[in-house]
Amino acid sequence: MIAVVRPGNIAEVKDIALKAGTVLLQNGGVIRSLTNWGPFLLTKPIKKHQRKHDSGHHFILRFDASPQVQEKVRKTIAIDPRMIRCGVVRMVGGDKLVGEHGIKGMSEIGAGGPVWRKGTSTPGAGIF
Repeated sequence: MIAVVRPGNIAEVKDIALKAGTVLLQNGGVIRSLTNWGPFLLTKPIKKHQRKHDSGHHFILRFDASPQVQEKVRKTIAIDPRMIRCGVVRMVGGDKLVGEHGIKGMSEIGAGGPVWRKGTSTPGAGIF
């Protein structure tokens, strides 16, 4: 899932990622990784929840879940007023986005899993 949260408060991004992860785990899904991409300008301004946004904080949540659970996660976080946009993207072979053929700048996740900041090896510790 690629999610875009309104920028400015990292605690909001953490809260939304935690909410999505909780819904996934409670419904039998498996979280593979969480990658913080940080704030970026949007390709075009987006009007959401009566506000116009030109930038957003992006994060990637890789998971395995049934289509019903995917829809539940998407609906749960989409109604949050802090969210700008989110979408679930199918992965090919579990490691590449569909249509990703040598595109530079994509977040690569090796066989050893994601690299966590601050020298930790625990998921959730020091991601943001």
